Amino acid sequence: MDWGTDLWDQNDVIDKHTQSGLDLVERYVKFVKERSEIEQNYAKQLRNLTKKYKKGSKEEQECKFSNHASFQDILSELNDYAGQREVVAENMMTSICVELTKFLQEIKQERKTHLSDVKKAQQTLESSFKQLESTKKRFAKEWAEAEKATQQAEKTENDLNATRLDVEKAKHYAHTRTHIAEESRSDYAAQLQKYNKEQNYHYYTDIPQIFNKLQDMDERRIRRLAEGYCQFSEIEKNVLPIVTKCLDCIYTAGTRINANQDSILFIEQHKSGFERPSDVDFEDYSHGIKPATSESTLNAPKHKAKLWLFSKKKTSVPEKHMPVESEDFSHLPPEQRKKKLQAKIDEITKELQKAQDSSEALEKMKVVYANNPGLGDPSSLEPSISETAQKIGKLRGEIAKYETWLLEAMGGEDSSSPDSHQHNVNTDHLPEPPEFPDPPEESTPTVGLYTDFSEFDDVCGQYTVLYAFEGKDEGTLSISPGEQLSAIEEDQGDGWMRVVKANGEEGYIPSSYVQPL
Repeated sequence: MDWGTDLWDQNDVIDKHTQSGLDLVERYVKFVKERSEIEQNYAKQLRNLTKKYKKGSKEEQECKFSNHASFQDILSELNDYAGQREVVAENMMTSICVELTKFLQEIKQERKTHLSDVKKAQQTLESSFKQLESTKKRFAKEWAEAEKATQQAEKTENDLNATRLDVEKAKHYAHTRTHIAEESRSDYAAQLQKYNKEQNYHYYTDIPQIFNKLQDMDERRIRRLAEGYCQFSEIEKNVLPIVTKCLDCIYTAGTRINANQDSILFIEQHKSGFERPSDVDFEDYSHGIKPATSESTLNAPKHKAKLWLFSKKKTSVPEKHMPVESEDFSHLPPEQRKKKLQAKIDEITKELQKAQDSSEALEKMKVVYANNPGLGDPSSLEPSISETAQKIGKLRGEIAKYETWLLEAMGGEDSSSPDSHQHNVNTDHLPEPPEFPDPPEESTPTVGLYTDFSEFDDVCGQYTVLYAFEGKDEGTLSISPGEQLSAIEEDQGDGWMRVVKANGEEGYIPSSYVQPL
């Protein structure tokens, strides 16, 4: 069935139907465009959401706890999911909206052309019908005139008073009018035949062909719209594998969380290594009050020196009085200090390995240049070789220094162990300083413990410095081997003593770093 055969007389209906089809395409394009905008806004909001919750501190982002790390993974996967929503929006705009809009413009022009052809065909048929009506009216008029002239000739011929000339005139006029009427009759017959032929072509050939073209156009529109409907689903389905993968990764991030492992990691990160405080001794004042030691001593009794947790809570101490981070990490608790020192040794060891690889490469290149002078001058590599050698020596010295501190942190193990010389650094000529005690309140003495030094005027003894000590914390004093010092406050059992140099500088030093004169 086709429009040309069954709807040959329904031009207005076909016009309205095809326009309705185009309107549906426009509505669908608008619908998809709004859907794309929703997807874009959704993706934008998801990205803003992930960005907002990724704005934690660097420490939080680098946190090794599984529950923290999994949340960061979830944010990353959600950001990827947002990217897939953007892909959906972009593909809907390009594959559906843009393509359908282009197709719609083409089909609109095609419809306009077909309807214009129908209008032209109707105008041609109407013009032919008007010509038929005109020849028909002329034939009727001429035939009436001919009949009138014939009747007048008969009347004249029967009139006894009419002359022969009058009779001949009347007959001639009647003959002329009859001839004209016959000609108009022939014209009318010819025009009628022509019109019937044109009408037959119009309704059986021309209009059916145009209507069939409109039918084909409308069916192509329907098929193309159906493709657009399917694309709406296909575009979504194409991203489902990646979306599913994102969701699976989010689920996996949840399953990776290990509460026990996080607890163990937390312990490892914050275990101080201090022993639990011992019982406080009973002080019997019933037999009299013993003289109190000076409040300006560097350290409190031993049991107080171990109360690390309690000292951490003293938030009233000004920031400038808090312990300063030291190169040997002595400001940290023992366990944390060991970890930091070992991490530093590993870091420097990697740098040392790179430097040694570079040195070996330079030496090989020098040999190649020596064997093949055309490739380069061996002497030109000397500065680089020398610089690399100096760097290697410096790095080995750094490793030795940190290994010494690590041994100290581990309880003063024998520095002559194989590990202390594993990097071929000659440290035999360096005296090994003994371990100095941990300060009581913080990792290093605080300013609050140091009162005015001028109140101590009595010299308790003379000492010679055995080992170098760098007094980085406020209240401590830097000393060098061979210096002579005067003690103004002896060791009270906490491992520190207060001394004064010849130039008047005063401060605390480890009592094990000097010997009496």
